[in-house]
Amino acid sequence: MTVLNFITMIARPTRKLLMPRFCSVADYASPSFNWYLASTFASAIGRNSYNFACAWILVVSGHGVSAVAAFFASLSMAELIASPLAGWMSDHYDRRLLWLIADFVRFLAMLVLGVVMTTSDPHWAIWLSTIPFAMCDRVALTASQSMIPSVGAVYSLSTANCIVCFLTQSGSLSAAAITGVLLQVCTPMVTLAALALAFALSVCCMCFVRHEPLPAQDARDIVDTKGSGLHFDGHLLLLATIYTLLYVCGMMVSVVSPSFVFEELGGSAIDFGQLESAWSAGSILGAILLVPLMRVMDISILQLVILALAAISFAALKILNLPWALLAFAVLGILYNLGRVAVEVRLQSSVPRAALGRAKGALHCSGMFLSLILLGMGAVVSDKLSPSTIFLVFAGILALSTMALVAFRLGPYQRAE
Repeated sequence: MTVLNFITMIARPTRKLLMPRFCSVADYASPSFNWYLASTFASAIGRNSYNFACAWILVVSGHGVSAVAAFFASLSMAELIASPLAGWMSDHYDRRLLWLIADFVRFLAMLVLGVVMTTSDPHWAIWLSTIPFAMCDRVALTASQSMIPSVGAVYSLSTANCIVCFLTQSGSLSAAAITGVLLQVCTPMVTLAALALAFALSVCCMCFVRHEPLPAQDARDIVDTKGSGLHFDGHLLLLATIYTLLYVCGMMVSVVSPSFVFEELGGSAIDFGQLESAWSAGSILGAILLVPLMRVMDISILQLVILALAAISFAALKILNLPWALLAFAVLGILYNLGRVAVEVRLQSSVPRAALGRAKGALHCSGMFLSLILLGMGAVVSDKLSPSTIFLVFAGILALSTMALVAFRLGPYQRAE
């Protein structure tokens, strides 16, 4: 079975759920989009397995939350610097070529990291590896998400984004399961070498995606926006705030969950893989819920409900043990991905296609900025607080932020709408 056939097989149930009933799957067949999905799936395995493996290696080495916080802070700092440049490049160069280069560089970097870890301090090797990984990750994600309106043009924006997000989170789920097993039975070098193959597979699949130049209207948009750039009105400011809070939710799970499993739950690498799998399984469900929920609820209200429920779920981790903690992380995965897809749909529907890269870069910069502040605070106080207490404090921050957003929506922003 080829990669393309495999991706088509697992994506078919999602398409049937999200497509209008009077349309068949064959009517929407797009080999180029299928190869795009295959590359997305493989790349998601690579990027998430890198994060999972590095976080667990740092935790079991005895450095706890502070080492993992420093790891993700390095990632965030590099992404913060790379985001504006990645956005500009995505709007001015071939997005498909940018993705190919980024994933090929990550393939080589992961192989080099595995070798370097055997000859030097793994902590410094991992922290230094965040520079090429984070920069390539920003370029690849910004370029790939900016491609969705064109490569998935046969679908509505909500349907195309849900399908892409479904495959992305399926890749994350696969990465969690594969990484947990490999870390348990293999050395770090062998684990990283095996996981690097995901990026090589992504490059191969992307080579079959048809090059689609920007339409004439988008070319005019580029000319028109070169001088003026993006203007952040109330709508984009609200989207940036929601995106930032959701991004930090995911960052909190990535940073604190290894120590939460290792220190409080007394779990192993397999348990950590199960927790990440629960998060990813929830994310997969969240990726396909947007379309049906949009039929019964306004998308802006839905996003506020998501933030409120996420605050409750983080707070509940203070009193939960396995297996209930797995359920809580699954719920957080649902809320996180549902909110992220909603932000992508609203962004792509309100920003010209030729400016999507810069808009995405600006939103990601806001997420990076706040996450760096919280990661810095976490690195300072993490040794004094238990992981579940950190989750509880963040739940309070999230609840206060949600109330502020509700007040903002009921104030001048609503009148402007």
